[in-house]
Amino acid sequence: MLVAIGGALGGYFGTSGGGKARPVAWRDLSAQVGPAVWARPTVSVIRDQQKLDKLFVVATFGAHPRAPQVDFTRNEAVLVTSGPRSSTGYSLHVEKVTAMGGTIDVLVRERTPSLGEHVTAKLTYPLLLITIPRTTKHVHVKYAGRS
Repeated sequence: MLVAIGGALGGYFGTSGGGKARPVAWRDLSAQVGPAVWARPTVSVIRDQQKLDKLFVVATFGAHPRAPQVDFTRNEAVLVTSGPRSSTGYSLHVEKVTAMGGTIDVLVRERTPSLGEHVTAKLTYPLLLITIPRTTKHVHVKYAGRS
């Protein structure tokens, strides 16, 4: 019985990276997008240029910024939008991207303006577009909400 448990634990730690999350390199392409109008919150992992282009045409309601070109032979993209916000004080940022076992975890937070912070009252649509190295692992995006 102990041998079976030891084998199971050994197998688990062998495939899970020893239970230790390792940082994953990522690149922010958000500045290449320009103003976009995403009416609803969106979280999408994109593995080809055609899907990225389609997302930008379908979801942006007339403000059609051009999707940046991504080398999908080496990378995949992660798109997160928050939907409309009431001022310029909102933004999305990556808190961390880590790999553990068969999963890549992307943690995204929304920055909200504090009371008294100088912002312009106007409708904005925070967007985050990053690339990560292409992987066969499951990519899990957690939109952690406001900070």
